[in-house]
Amino acid sequence: MIRSYVGKNVFDALQERLKFIFEEFDNIYVSFSGGKDSGLLLNLVLDYQKKYAPEKKIGVFHQDFEAQYTVTTEYIERTFKRIEKDVEPYWVCLPMATRTALSSYEMFWYPWDDKKQEAWVRPMPKYDYVLNLKNNPMTTYKYRMHQEDLAKQFGRWYSLSHEGKKTVCLLGMRADESMQRYSGFLNKKYGYQDECWISRQFKDVWCASPIYDWSTSDVWHANYVFNYDYNHLYDLYYMAGLSASQMRVASPFNDYSKDSLNLYRVIDPEIWAKLIGRVQGANFACIYGRSKAMGYRNVTLPEGHTWESYTKFLLDTLPVRLRNNYVKKFNTSIKFWHNTGGGLDEETIEELLAHGYKIRRNGVSNYTLNKKSRVVFEGRIPDHTDDIKSTKDIPSWKRMCYCILKNDHICRFMGFGLTRQQQKRIDIIKMKYKNVKELG
Repeated sequence: MIRSYVGKNVFDALQERLKFIFEEFDNIYVSFSGGKDSGLLLNLVLDYQKKYAPEKKIGVFHQDFEAQYTVTTEYIERTFKRIEKDVEPYWVCLPMATRTALSSYEMFWYPWDDKKQEAWVRPMPKYDYVLNLKNNPMTTYKYRMHQEDLAKQFGRWYSLSHEGKKTVCLLGMRADESMQRYSGFLNKKYGYQDECWISRQFKDVWCASPIYDWSTSDVWHANYVFNYDYNHLYDLYYMAGLSASQMRVASPFNDYSKDSLNLYRVIDPEIWAKLIGRVQGANFACIYGRSKAMGYRNVTLPEGHTWESYTKFLLDTLPVRLRNNYVKKFNTSIKFWHNTGGGLDEETIEELLAHGYKIRRNGVSNYTLNKKSRVVFEGRIPDHTDDIKSTKDIPSWKRMCYCILKNDHICRFMGFGLTRQQQKRIDIIKMKYKNVKELG
């Protein structure tokens, strides 16, 4: 896909998108995480609503993961207190399965676990609009459901509680945050009226990312121009020397955040002391997250092993559920590179051929810039590709092994996204067609 420029700035483009959203959808709510993107979007949406649609009430959904910096909690509290009379506020503190990359044996931990209340990182917020097990109105909530499902099912419940009318959730997702998100916006299969930044969740329930084409500098420039309040954790991150890509407001135990756990000990020592007792492996990851002890930086292959045999050895040491999770993803990857192939640069293709790799072209990839050639690996998947310097985005048993050593349960290191969401979508489609006669 070649970029095209429309001769307008991102703010003006956003105003047009908000006009479209307010005209098309009956119910609108903003998913507010406490990060810079969702915080900015919330302010921009409320400004638009006050100016052009004062009669329409906007919902605000905040999914609280319990473990976070104090300054983040303070920002969320400030925001809700400022807007609570102008919006429908929903601050959700329900037990949910949340991925952790700290343990080789556990894939999830459970924020607001009612069975571990004495170990909570912080007390339950005490506001009328906080949703917990004692006052939960969400009929679509299931105890300890996955965090992604909770977010989706909130949208479903929100629609049902507002007469089942057409509903949209506004997200602060941006394409330049990752290649995965960029590729997601390229796929218009589930778009709304041919808009790539709107996708379907359920019947009459949609998600929209109206600032998808904003850059990080656009976000901060807008905060400055409009003098918006923001999460001052970013100031602390800046003073700590983090790059823009490292400044994430997320659960401290996931794949993206574990390398920065040590910052909690420096920035927020009181919260840090509670994190250690909350999730197994937090202190270890903090101390050894950037060392060989975590098993993947400068790792040395044990004598007598290939990367394939070492991977299979590690799989045999894991609990059945976790082992099956890795095996399923590894088999999916192997099948993909044998049958479909991934899009690669010509430089990489020439390098692979020069080093004697058995590959062939298989058309072009629609999920890459400029329609790169799809490349299929013939024969066995390489044990490693250390001799290929142009990219690491090619299959090998070493990459699979690294996923295990990194506790990368999703296998992001191999290019996987949240495939559970995709499976959920398939299950919904299957159920839809299973009951087609009943609907008729």
